[in-house]
Amino acid sequence: MITFAEVHVLDRNAEHLGVPTERLMENAGRRVAEVVAHRYPDARVLILVGPGNNGGDGIVAARYLAHTHRVDVCLVRGEVRTPLARVNMERLPPEVGVLRYPIPLEGYDVYVDAMLGVGLSGTLREPYREIVRWLNSCDAPVVSVDVPTGLGTDVHVRPAVTVTFHDVKVGMSPENSGEIVVADIGIPEEAERFTGPGEFVLYPVPRESSHKGENGRVLVVGGGPYHGAPVLAALSALRTGADLAFLAVSASAHMCALRYPDLISRPVWETRMTREHLDIIMEMARSADAAVVGPGLGRDPKTMEAVVELVSSLEIPMVIDADAIKALAEHRDALRGKKAVITPHAREFQVFAGMEATEENVVKIASDLGITVLLKGHIDLITDGIRVKINRTGCAAMTVGGTGDVLSGIVGALLSKGMEPFDAARLGAYISGLAGEKAYGKKSYGMCASDVVENIGEVLKEHLSLQ
Repeated sequence: MITFAEVHVLDRNAEHLGVPTERLMENAGRRVAEVVAHRYPDARVLILVGPGNNGGDGIVAARYLAHTHRVDVCLVRGEVRTPLARVNMERLPPEVGVLRYPIPLEGYDVYVDAMLGVGLSGTLREPYREIVRWLNSCDAPVVSVDVPTGLGTDVHVRPAVTVTFHDVKVGMSPENSGEIVVADIGIPEEAERFTGPGEFVLYPVPRESSHKGENGRVLVVGGGPYHGAPVLAALSALRTGADLAFLAVSASAHMCALRYPDLISRPVWETRMTREHLDIIMEMARSADAAVVGPGLGRDPKTMEAVVELVSSLEIPMVIDADAIKALAEHRDALRGKKAVITPHAREFQVFAGMEATEENVVKIASDLGITVLLKGHIDLITDGIRVKINRTGCAAMTVGGTGDVLSGIVGALLSKGMEPFDAARLGAYISGLAGEKAYGKKSYGMCASDVVENIGEVLKEHLSLQ
């Protein structure tokens, strides 16, 4: 079962893998036609077509059904608007009647609902509302394409059959979708298994009317023996689109942060974080939407104790990185019930979980704790204990120190924008790897983690412009 948003992720990833959306639409329409032809031979069919690609699927179905059935197409909005739907309108044979709503709907044996696809919410607007009510009151069977029009709103089509593509969509059931037929339309397995450009569908693009702070406020808690790590994480959060980046850090990390006027830094401790500093950190956390805990903290026993208490107390989504992962190794229960992403490499995972970093074990730990694990490596593995994604972006030069802090900042920014942990982790890994590849293209093996930070914006510009 997949979400409506995941449908768009898969479509874009499939295209990236060489399966164009045009082919997916062709396969989808053919599958719908096969179901209708098999179940309702010799029927007169009316296909109700919306302006988008769901309507395009219906138009393709009309072309195939025209070989064996009497078929009319009704354009509910008077036209189709997406390029692919228009192309398929031009391919309709002359024997298919093309009508424009409003028309009398009576007189057909079967109705195909290809009006609106995935992703609706709220109230269904006219003329769809009127048509849906008529379809639900008529005696003839209705076949919905992918999802019943209006599913997820206050009024939706109640079909006899829904031909859904690739997988059942979240919210679908026999009670609201009739008999559900899952049709393979040629989406490659790799589109679901591996991260790709489709992950950018999940990025929360700011509203034009939004104000400062509404697009993510990140708190980075770090610094001690290492002062650059929390600064890299905070800068990465800003480059990923967070509005504000706060730092609760050591005195030396604060001095480093002062080089960057975009950062809001507070020197909370001198050399090591302890429990006595938690009140200040928790006060700062009230102004944040997500936290990144761990970069540069060190492994002083007092710091390790403070990390456990901090994680137990924080109620905002968080990224657990670096030394904070070790601190929680014997206190994993502190993560239960949290919206958390931990970002270990293989050795850190073994310390944290007490087992080797195999896919089976990583999935098990994520499932047991109810968190997301982003296992860093030559190939990254991301799982929430249910779903698994593999990320292949990145390069060998990213072994340079600080790239893990960059990744944590990216994921923290995405969490602060309201993304779910699994989605933030998989998109974050993809962005980090692409930024690393761009940095390598400019600096080769002389690249630094700060070069990765500086390329995050280029990655967003390139991929979000395609949305």
